[in-house]
Amino acid sequence: MKLIAASAHTTSAEGQKVLELANDADPLLQDLSGVTRIDLHFPKFSDGRAFSQARLLRGRVRFTGEIRATGDVLVDQVLQMERCGFDVAVLREDQDLAAAERQLHRFPAFYQGDAQHALPHFRQTEAA
Repeated sequence: MKLIAASAHTTSAEGQKVLELANDADPLLQDLSGVTRIDLHFPKFSDGRAFSQARLLRGRVRFTGEIRATGDVLVDQVLQMERCGFDVAVLREDQDLAAAERQLHRFPAFYQGDAQHALPHFRQTEAA
């Protein structure tokens, strides 16, 4: 997962079609033709609807482009964001990039499946 300071974030990107999706919008109803990046907004850290949107985009819609977390993004959320399918997190101004990077490497593996590894851990080892 890529981490970006809030000051370095731009809403538009050259050569990309960016969709900014409100956190109350249904991702299953969106026309994603040609969309290469979707920005999902966290209006406050306690509002987790963007986590569900990311899972729906990866799991049901099979969106393969970039999913970016914006808004009130805290260090303690980045690991769960990565597991839900986010590629990029734009950290809130007062958050430390180094602390967020450490958070991403806190656990070497997870028992449950997630957006990156759909099978639970015990099924992954059976298949090997």
